[in-house]
Amino acid sequence: MITGKVQPKAAHVKKNDVVQVMTGKDKGKTGKVLRIITKQNKVVVEKINMIKKHKKGDGKSAGGILEKEAPIAISNVLLYNEKLGRGVRTVTKEGKGGKKVRFCRKSNEQLDK
Repeated sequence: MITGKVQPKAAHVKKNDVVQVMTGKDKGKTGKVLRIITKQNKVVVEKINMIKKHKKGDGKSAGGILEKEAPIAISNVLLYNEKLGRGVRTVTKEGKGGKKVRFCRKSNEQLDK
């Protein structure tokens, strides 16, 4: 039986990573990952996919139109590589000391410090 739920996967990006958007209205832009929503396989990136939210004023604060980041699919972003100047696909391998480390598929260079 197929349900409509999305199964969470291990994310190829982490919080505070710089990523490049590969599809959509913000294609080609880069930004820092603010948070990851694993249950929906989405990511919120700084200054990417901005939406306008209409907020009704209450007694404490004035209402108005707020701009905030909306989540985008995690499959639409790639980890940004400074040396290559673009987003790169990653592979996880065992690094020094037996820790899992991300490597660039293109140049086989270690991305995690």
